[in-house]
Amino acid sequence: MRTAHRLAAAAAIAAALSAGPVPGALADGRAGSHAAKAAGAERARDDEGGWQGDGLSLNAADNKKVDAFLARARSAERTVSPEMQAVARISHATLVGFDHRLKSPDSLKRKVATAMKEVPGQTVDATLDKINDSVRYTLQWPDGSYTDGVAVASSALALWGNDSVKWSNTWGRKHGYKGINAAWRDPRSRHVFEVQFHTPSSKWAQEATHKLYEELRLPTTSPERARELREQQDAIFTSVPVPEGAEGLTAPATAKARPATVRTLPAPVERPAAA
Repeated sequence: MRTAHRLAAAAAIAAALSAGPVPGALADGRAGSHAAKAAGAERARDDEGGWQGDGLSLNAADNKKVDAFLARARSAERTVSPEMQAVARISHATLVGFDHRLKSPDSLKRKVATAMKEVPGQTVDATLDKINDSVRYTLQWPDGSYTDGVAVASSALALWGNDSVKWSNTWGRKHGYKGINAAWRDPRSRHVFEVQFHTPSSKWAQEATHKLYEELRLPTTSPERARELREQQDAIFTSVPVPEGAEGLTAPATAKARPATVRTLPAPVERPAAA
């Protein structure tokens, strides 16, 4: 069945490339518009060029490296986004939250600073190497078409030469987050981007628990409060139905395991922004 999905994805891709915007996508239609908003979202710079926020900080040198990483993310997004729009179309997915596909500077710097505080001595370079969601997308299907939709979408991404570097399928968990969080390395920019695969229920649960998760990640959260937050998250995710076959979904073959011919698909066409 997985081979059939790959063949179907290859056959549909050419038509998807020439089609218009994805129906149902929450998008502004301009690859750079959110980037412009994100560029102005940084919380604070100190007099030395560092960053501060939520009791966290980056020195000037580390802050400069994060800014350079953000610039690479914005460049990669311009080639990955047309591809993701085509993938959503051929897999009959809704591309949710497309206008938030770039992580804001403030959010990324908070994540980097938190990770460095949790692992004393870890460099900013090592921390950035572990960041998968500076460019991120969410594909969503109804429960009944979720399993086939994920198989088609992931096969299409692999056929385009994207390498799967992370595949976290948590549908089989008794507690906690439900869904699939995957990361892929774009073959052109070599930048890693995230794709989440959701149903309406699992996406709702993710959004309902977002503030709880953010509080849980803060270094100022006490162990007692952290336990309460986890219990609240578990109660929400327990209510999410598991689509048939979702627990068995796995990542597609890596580049080394794929025939060379699958890398000959045409590149997605980047469309100019409307005037």
